Amino acid sequence: MALINTTEMFRKAYAEGYAVGAFNVNNMEIIQGITEAAKETNSPLILQVSAGARKYAKHAYLIKLVEAAMEDTGLDIALHLDHGEDFEICKACIDGGFSSVMIDGSKHSFEDNIELTRRVVEYAHQFGVTVEGELGRLAGVEDDVNVSAEDSSYTDPAQVEEFVTRTGVDSLAIAIGTSHGAYKFKPGTKPQLRFDILAEVERRLPGFPIVLHGASSVMQDYVAKVNQFGGSMPDAIGVPEDMLAQAAKMAVCKINIDSDLRLAMTAAVREHLVNNPDHFDPRQYLTPGRNAIKEVVAHKMIHVLGCAGKR
Repeated sequence: MALINTTEMFRKAYAEGYAVGAFNVNNMEIIQGITEAAKETNSPLILQVSAGARKYAKHAYLIKLVEAAMEDTGLDIALHLDHGEDFEICKACIDGGFSSVMIDGSKHSFEDNIELTRRVVEYAHQFGVTVEGELGRLAGVEDDVNVSAEDSSYTDPAQVEEFVTRTGVDSLAIAIGTSHGAYKFKPGTKPQLRFDILAEVERRLPGFPIVLHGASSVMQDYVAKVNQFGGSMPDAIGVPEDMLAQAAKMAVCKINIDSDLRLAMTAAVREHLVNNPDHFDPRQYLTPGRNAIKEVVAHKMIHVLGCAGKR
C-alpha cells in the first residue's frame, strides 16, 4: 500500500476503456465510505482535495486520514489537489505529500496558462508527482470555483497538442458540457456532452489521458430525500450516467465526483435526524452518512466508471 501518482493508473484505464473515479474528500467519514467501496469493488482510486477542503479540514489532518485509510484497507491511493489556482498551492501540496496536483490556469490567456502549467510541471516532476492541466472553462459553482455561463467555454481541440507539448502535463481536463455543482441543467432541457470535441481531442492526442470535471449526476433519489426531510433543493438534472459511461470508454481516464457525495450524505443525515429527533451523538447520524457515501461510490465504480475489478 502506498501513495501513488496517476501514470500507471491512467495507462491501464486508457488501454482497457474505463475511467478512474476521483472523489472529493472533506472529513473522516467521507474518506472511509469511499475507500471501503473501492476495497469491496477492487477499484483503483483517486482521493482529491479542493482548496476549500484544505481550509476546512487542514492539510495535515487530511494527509493522516488518507494514510490511515491506506493502512486500514491495504489500498494504493493517488492523493490529488483539485483546482489548484496558483503555483504556491501546488507547491505546498507537493511538498506536503500529495502524489498528484491540478493546476487550473484556464482563467488565464492561452500563453499565460502554458507558462503557469509548465512551471508547476517542472517542479512536480522532480518529485515524481503527476500534474493535470485544464483547457476550456466549465460553468458552475463548487468551493472556490465560480464561473458564470457567459464566461464558460468549450475546449478548442486545435490547442490541445501545443498545450500538452509545451507544458509536459500528464493529463488534461477539458470542457465538453459538464459543469460544477448540483444545478447543471433545468428540467425539460436535454443534457448533452460534446462527444465530437472529445473524439477530436482523442484523435489529436492518441493515448493521452483526458479528465472530466463537474460530472456528478445529481442523483434524484437523494434530491427527493433531502427535500422529504426538510430541504428545499430546486429541481435539477445532472450529467446522465450513460453519457459518462460512454466518455469512460473513450479517452476519459478520470472522472471527478463531488456533488453526488454531498447529496447522499446530506440526505442520509437529514433522514436520520428527522426519524430520531432525540439523537445528539454525531456517531449516530454520521454512520448512515458514511454508508450512503459508500453506496454511491460503489454504484459509480460498477455501473458508470467501469473500473470495478481493475485494481
